[in-house]
Amino acid sequence: MKYRKLGSSELSVSEIALGSWLTYGGGVEKTQALACVRAAFNAGINFIDTANVYGHGAAESVLGEALAGIPRNSFVLATKLFFPMSSEDRGLSRAQVHKQLDASLARLRTDYVDLYQCHRFDPDTPLEETMEALSEVVRAGKVRYIGFSEWPADKISAALAIPRVERLVSSQPQYSLLWRQPEKEVMPLCRDHGISQIVWSPLGQGVLTGKYRFGQPAPADSRAASRSMGGFVRQSWLTRPVLEAVQRLDGIARRHGLTAAQAALAWVLREPIVASAIIGATRPEQVAENAAASGVKLDPAALEDIGRTFAPFA
Repeated sequence: MKYRKLGSSELSVSEIALGSWLTYGGGVEKTQALACVRAAFNAGINFIDTANVYGHGAAESVLGEALAGIPRNSFVLATKLFFPMSSEDRGLSRAQVHKQLDASLARLRTDYVDLYQCHRFDPDTPLEETMEALSEVVRAGKVRYIGFSEWPADKISAALAIPRVERLVSSQPQYSLLWRQPEKEVMPLCRDHGISQIVWSPLGQGVLTGKYRFGQPAPADSRAASRSMGGFVRQSWLTRPVLEAVQRLDGIARRHGLTAAQAALAWVLREPIVASAIIGATRPEQVAENAAASGVKLDPAALEDIGRTFAPFA
């Protein structure tokens, strides 16, 4: 496993991170979730990402159990807030930052998180209030660093211009061969300000693994076949042209001794500004396979071939 510095922070994070959206406390049995966490540590993964809204606290609770007894300074723990936790609790107000953080810490069984992220931008709360509240929890020792997920470039710039607040060190956008929108504005802006990317869905909700075949039923153990997770797989990614492109990716990967998933992850990690790619494994063997993508350097010809293959769909 290789590690990269997270923005302007002092954190060193594994190139592959273990996420928990739709999986732990939700679509994956707890025993499997615990096994995936163990497999992650065995593979050298030190970065765990979650959010309060995943399973409405259930994912954090499962991770709290999984991480209990593991030396706290041996892993980097990240969580988020914004989405509704009740009819009254949502957003990024000062009150919510303090309330939701304390609830997350209790579920995670820890005194602090290494990275606290705004899950989305909150148009109903003054940005100054949000940034001041985040700075308060950092200075209280409950959070080491702060970041955001899926903020537009103008809001990132506005946050960076606020004086006497803690610096944002990370951005968490969706990014993959099938979704390259962050390359337009967010990545260049973050590059200029030393903000790393922690990318989610780097495998296109599993589509880029090559497990799906056009005209054939989705594998029984796949996300697309899951009642709880299948609704988040874009149907436009399960069309014949996209799935044929994935098969071409698989061919390129095999020529380099890789799986399609490893090639897709290596493509994402080709960007130095990407500190880590978050995987959402449901089985320990998936964790091991994806972790093996760390350190893989695809040659320029392979990168060009892969990029050209997916250019019509990204």
